[in-house]
Amino acid sequence: MVQIKTPEQIAKMREAGLVVAAIHAATREAAVPGATTKDLDEVARKVLAEHGAKSNFLGYGGFPATICTSANEVVVHGIPDEKTVLKDGDIISIDAGAIVDGWHGDAAYTAFVGSGHAPELIELSRVTEESMWAGIAAMKLGNRLVDVSRAIETYIRRQPKPGGGKYGIIEDYGGHGIGTEMHMDPHLLNYVERKRGKGPKLVPGFCLAIEPMVSLGTPKTDVLEDDWTVITTDGTWSSHWEHSVALTAEGPLVLTAPDGGKAKLAEYGITAAPDPLA
Repeated sequence: MVQIKTPEQIAKMREAGLVVAAIHAATREAAVPGATTKDLDEVARKVLAEHGAKSNFLGYGGFPATICTSANEVVVHGIPDEKTVLKDGDIISIDAGAIVDGWHGDAAYTAFVGSGHAPELIELSRVTEESMWAGIAAMKLGNRLVDVSRAIETYIRRQPKPGGGKYGIIEDYGGHGIGTEMHMDPHLLNYVERKRGKGPKLVPGFCLAIEPMVSLGTPKTDVLEDDWTVITTDGTWSSHWEHSVALTAEGPLVLTAPDGGKAKLAEYGITAAPDPLA
């Protein structure tokens, strides 16, 4: 069952989303050469405490940290530790969440550590991020879940990959509903699988965490012995971007974007829904 939210509940989710945005801003500044992924986790813990919010990652299924820190060939669910030291030229996807009054926010971004990044890495992150926004723009009243998947996949497939070949759209992980829990129905694929059908219709109060994960090679993944860390099977580097989005009667509201998604949605000719906290 898909949980449909009231405007008041969406406002609470916006509060949680802004905490996540604050975590992103702080960890982005801290993701420098020489920092450990444990350092980034401590930064996130501090932001949560400052806002009186709780982590929805810590303890989830036994996960031992506040955020996920996934560097280079790690796709998702990387566990912060003191041994992983960021180096110049690395990329790292930071996935963070927050709970405010029982309502969840969840978002991820890919950061460039230091400088000197290969053009294909810069393009990989750009393609992944823009595919997320294409999916967000497809959150329109009357559309169905598959329209979001199609928008993400179509954008990625149309982008030329530097050096030739195709980008790998990660198959085993995708987006999800969000609300009183971090992961809820429906599951959102980042590609169209015909046998799954069209999925539910998008109506006011429908909330999704839209999160494409894309690699420079394979769409296949393995899970390491810690039962969390997900890597590409061919060792190619990957990017992960995510926003939590609410569909309202007035359009989409990007709950985890500081401006509610206003600037990026305008590029698609879409007016973001009014911010309930403004």
